[in-house]
Amino acid sequence: MIFVNLFVTFFFIGLFGFGGGYGMLSLIQGEVVHHWHWMTTSEFTDIVAISQMTPGPIGINSATYCGFTAVHNAGYGYSMSVVGSALATFALMLPSIILMILISRLFIKYMNTQAVQSVFAGLRPAVVGLLGAATLLLMTRENFSSPDENPWQFWISVALFAATFIGTKILKINPIRMILYSAVAGLVLLY
Repeated sequence: MIFVNLFVTFFFIGLFGFGGGYGMLSLIQGEVVHHWHWMTTSEFTDIVAISQMTPGPIGINSATYCGFTAVHNAGYGYSMSVVGSALATFALMLPSIILMILISRLFIKYMNTQAVQSVFAGLRPAVVGLLGAATLLLMTRENFSSPDENPWQFWISVALFAATFIGTKILKINPIRMILYSAVAGLVLLY
């Protein structure tokens, strides 16, 4: 039964996940953590971190790791977890494949019409909202702690967040380098 739920869940995420992988993160978290309880928030945060570091789109990588983790946490073995991983990935990509096949010819023919331009103008704010929601959903106690529980971890986490933002946005440091710098700083300062 988990395989059917996994397929349907990721199919609908792929169908309604506008804005790319980062826009899908809040949808994925809402389904796999809060709705189905296939994993904890901490596990999902680890999945997002791994998905960002591995090659490929973050949405596809997240689906792959979530499928594996969901089936593994349900008590199935390694081989069935790999099937769950492949199933979630395929289900996430399937709506895009179907839609691209169906609308590619129509889009080329009508892409300069006012109706199509209006649709894209309406989707832009929704994409920004989904990206903002993904950011806010990752700002949890598991990631930052709290000033009451562990002030050292909280302020170091906030400092790393600010340094990474400034490094990538203002100083234009390569994001991969910033990930590596943050990983080293996290290991040195938090443990």
